[in-house]
Amino acid sequence: MEYQEIAREIIKLKDKDLELRNRLILEEQLGDGYNMAMEKLHNKHAEILNKIVNSIGYPTIDKVGEEASKAAWLVIQHAIGKPTFMKKCAKLLEKAVKEQKASPVNLAYLLDRIAVFEGKAQTFGTQFDWDEAGELSPQNFDDLQKVNQRRKSIGLNTLEEQIKIMREQAKIDNETAPIDFRIRKQEIDKWKKRVGWIK
Repeated sequence: MEYQEIAREIIKLKDKDLELRNRLILEEQLGDGYNMAMEKLHNKHAEILNKIVNSIGYPTIDKVGEEASKAAWLVIQHAIGKPTFMKKCAKLLEKAVKEQKASPVNLAYLLDRIAVFEGKAQTFGTQFDWDEAGELSPQNFDDLQKVNQRRKSIGLNTLEEQIKIMREQAKIDNETAPIDFRIRKQEIDKWKKRVGWIK
């Protein structure tokens, strides 16, 4: 399979992902746990992309073009039920960023997502969820000043600015806080154990 054909296949995966997400937003089925149809699609796409990665390595810009490379990252970012695959891709993406063949912003988001699922502090403050006060907030991070320095170094806005953006987007998407924060947290921990993020 040629790189152009692979690029088209990766973009199709991204399009199907976003199509389902938009449909679920319209049907107001997002925000109440991990939607089963979305989980199934994410896992299926992870398996397809894993075969591509095994065949060509990380889908870098020089191989598949910028659009397909970004699409591959989105599929990886959404492959939350496949910890081994996400961690494997993070290592490959790290190497690609060092070689200036992929986006450092994409790497920041992926490393933060993995850290959050493993119960660790995120480095760039890119991952958000509902807090006990019912606000969409960044998940655990180390130090605001350091986080903002790191964000600036890769061209991101400040965390304070991002909080405003994320909360506005949640309103636009009609996303609301869970009814019971404690139950939601228990469900997430149970899911993390089931898929292998935590023991």
